[in-house]
Amino acid sequence: MHRSKLYTMASSDRYSAKKMLKPVNFFCTAPEAGAVSVVGDFNEWDPKVNLMQQGPDGAWHAQVPLHHGHHHYYFLVDGQPQLDPRAQGIARNERNERVSLMSVS
Repeated sequence: MHRSKLYTMASSDRYSAKKMLKPVNFFCTAPEAGAVSVVGDFNEWDPKVNLMQQGPDGAWHAQVPLHHGHHHYYFLVDGQPQLDPRAQGIARNERNERVSLMSVS
């Protein structure tokens, strides 16, 4: 392959939107909860990865760096799944459970 073509391919891959991370803020209103986390396809649905912090107003928040594209997620409030009322939509995950949907661009 010609050197200039190889350089062009490497440059476009390096700056691809799919490889860049964008900080996304999640908010969950659950003032009485003891623990809240955001779980989704971006963290292998692991409730220990993105624990949320409770603010003085009782709302929970977390900032998660996400790749470009669509993501499925929900909040785990004291061990119980809860859809995000601020989500861009509702979808189904691989276990056919209802989950929140967001698009990152």
